[in-house]
Amino acid sequence: MTELKSRLEFAVRTAREAGDHTLRYFRRPDLEVESKADQSPVTKADREAEALVTQRIQAAYPDDGILGEELGEIPSRNGYRWILDPIDGTRSFARGVPLFGTLIGMEVNGGITVGVIHMPACDETVYAAKGHGAWWQVRTEAPRPARVSHVRSLAEAHFMCTSPEGFAKRGLQSSLQELMMRSGSTRTWGDCYAYALVATGRAEFVVDPVMAPWDAAALVPILREAGGAFTDWGGEARFDGGNGVGSNGWLHDEILRILARR
Repeated sequence: MTELKSRLEFAVRTAREAGDHTLRYFRRPDLEVESKADQSPVTKADREAEALVTQRIQAAYPDDGILGEELGEIPSRNGYRWILDPIDGTRSFARGVPLFGTLIGMEVNGGITVGVIHMPACDETVYAAKGHGAWWQVRTEAPRPARVSHVRSLAEAHFMCTSPEGFAKRGLQSSLQELMMRSGSTRTWGDCYAYALVATGRAEFVVDPVMAPWDAAALVPILREAGGAFTDWGGEARFDGGNGVGSNGWLHDEILRILARR
């Protein structure tokens, strides 16, 4: 087994373990939700799940670095760095909505090579490693290849965004309006679930005006290996550009042109 494939299997196992931990708090009436400095929500489940993943990484790969949303950064001593979001979609999680996930990405010398999206309440996982394809597993079914759709027209595309107000707060209403009007349908099944849908051919593209590195890192290899694309709004293939577009690839340039007119 190659080193990369071994690390992918480790990431999938660990994401599922962290996801199971978050389910202990899901839909509990006594769940307390705090606000961080940027006014985004955080819960005990977020912090504990990230601590669990961090412990597993440090035990298995003690020289690797870690960048997490909740617990900060541990420098790498070997060029490997894990990038973690224990609950992507905390607002959904806190309200008892099942569209939240655990994200684990792995960077090697600046390039993201492994990504996992695990949706614990939906019991499905989408994962990939560079050169090893993208895979989709639902419950205990055998993994199947994850592939983007072949839709080549915006008029036939399912468009998703996490929150329309995110566009409005940044004066990007015109971009959102044009994408909505030109697309076949628009849904706000956001956060990492939207990107899982694109990677498995159930939707065509997602646009997010604000993304942190831990929101985006895991998505990069998944969409690429599934035949799609992930870039920032400027078209750069990066996970730290502050925003993001994930698509089936066929529509990517047209989406970027619309965003460039903002």
